[in-house]
Amino acid sequence: MTTTSPPAASSRAALGSAASGPPRSAHRRPRRSARRHSTPLTIVMLAVLAYFLLPLFWLAVASTKSTQDLFTSFGLWFSHSPQLLENIRETVTHDDGVFLHWLLNTVLYSVGSALGAALLAAAAGYGFAKYRFRGNNAAFSLVLGAIMIPTTALAIPTYLLFAKVDLVNTPWAIVLPSLVSPFGLYLMRIYAADAVPDSILEAARIDGAGELRIFCTIALRLLAPGLVTVVLFTLVATWNNYFLPLIMLNDPRLYPVTVGLSSWASQAVGGGSGANSNMLALVTTGSLLSIIPLVVAFLLLQRYWQSGLATGGVKQ
Repeated sequence: MTTTSPPAASSRAALGSAASGPPRSAHRRPRRSARRHSTPLTIVMLAVLAYFLLPLFWLAVASTKSTQDLFTSFGLWFSHSPQLLENIRETVTHDDGVFLHWLLNTVLYSVGSALGAALLAAAAGYGFAKYRFRGNNAAFSLVLGAIMIPTTALAIPTYLLFAKVDLVNTPWAIVLPSLVSPFGLYLMRIYAADAVPDSILEAARIDGAGELRIFCTIALRLLAPGLVTVVLFTLVATWNNYFLPLIMLNDPRLYPVTVGLSSWASQAVGGGSGANSNMLALVTTGSLLSIIPLVVAFLLLQRYWQSGLATGGVKQ
């Protein structure tokens, strides 16, 4: 009498060991490979992070020093006698508080331009995305071509045009050119094509709503993340704009903070004594104060502009 159970048991054990063996090694190899591939990427990301944060760190450190300490102490560390509060006080009170006036001008130019550019881009992008008319593709192709033109190349023609209508040396010479945002229009067109369903528009039309009411009450709410993205991009572009205000404005009281700090830097390079001896420290401190509003705006609106930029970047 023969029995076959031991071989069956041994075969089950062999199959079990064979089945359990390879998956473990198969699971281990991808993890090790993923770690090997992620290490260079981590190093590259840390290098990029240092590249962007190092100038900000230097600016924060330099704002705590006097002009003499800027040249005699180590650039990437604080001096023995930091005077950040003193530098801030001198910056905001120098020349009868002209820095605060420049900062206010910058806020007015940037906020007005950002809101206006966002509304115009939303209206145009919504029209390109939801309406079909003759020349639609050709007009949108012109918009894409305008994105490739640097804004500095248009500064001189814009100056000549505004000089003809007597708008030079006025706030309108800064705000009006900033209202045109080809990239914002492109982003809003891509975003509106996906974020505003056609079924909602048809339902509103059936209920008797006009096109303007549909855009103001329905489309704008759905386009909010994209609007915030355009606002932030235009805000930063106008806030950091230097060349256009430089050629458009002659009155120092109308300067934005970029041109104003440049004039202070010219005085610092020219040298002098007395009130001008600490001018370079005022320039660094003013530069630090000028970026704080942008940092606050990005932190407060971070979740909106990230979602709007991601949607506009991947949706077709």
